[in-house]
Amino acid sequence: MFISFVRAVILYLFLVATIRLMGKRQLGELEPSEFVVAILIADLASVPMQDAGTPLLSGVIPILTVLALELILSVLAMRFRLVRQVLSGNPILLMRNGQILAKNLARTRITVDELVQHLREKQIVDLSSVQYVILEVDGQISAIVHPKYQPPTAMDAHIEVDAAELPVTLISDGKIMEDRLKPPQDRAWLERELKRLGCGPDEVFLLTATQSGKIYLSKKEGAR
Repeated sequence: MFISFVRAVILYLFLVATIRLMGKRQLGELEPSEFVVAILIADLASVPMQDAGTPLLSGVIPILTVLALELILSVLAMRFRLVRQVLSGNPILLMRNGQILAKNLARTRITVDELVQHLREKQIVDLSSVQYVILEVDGQISAIVHPKYQPPTAMDAHIEVDAAELPVTLISDGKIMEDRLKPPQDRAWLERELKRLGCGPDEVFLLTATQSGKIYLSKKEGAR
């Protein structure tokens, strides 16, 4: 049992490293070739993981072979459009200017009910407001409404707005992130802000701050 445990841990860590090499994508965003590779890798790893009599290399070598093929095809797909089309296909238009393209729906085997559901999930209930609906190569459905139905932006209203700032986590679960404290937001600045907020680091579940000094504070449950 100990040997089986060790083999399972080794294969698990090896699979995590393999998937990381494929890139960071969610399962629903995998293209067809990537989905096939993920299934193959899982199947190849299951044999040596379950059968202690099978050498680990019998699972590792095929997995490395599949990974190498995926990486080579990924490079070819980046350089050659034909390879990209063969592996991933092309986006397919499902609606244009409020009109449903029935032939493309049949081609992609998407029913009208499914299409309407996807649009509702995107807060679109008036089909006539839709300019384009596109089935992307990763299986996701994109919807673009006519410009006149889109909410106005700050640019449209000629309003000046501040640029977005990425917050930096300074305290997480009561622990101060010392490596992220940089002038002018140094340790002394953080202590002053905590004093102003009336809490200590051990009472903080999460505290983030932007360069302009905007602070988000979430205290631990039960903290005053």
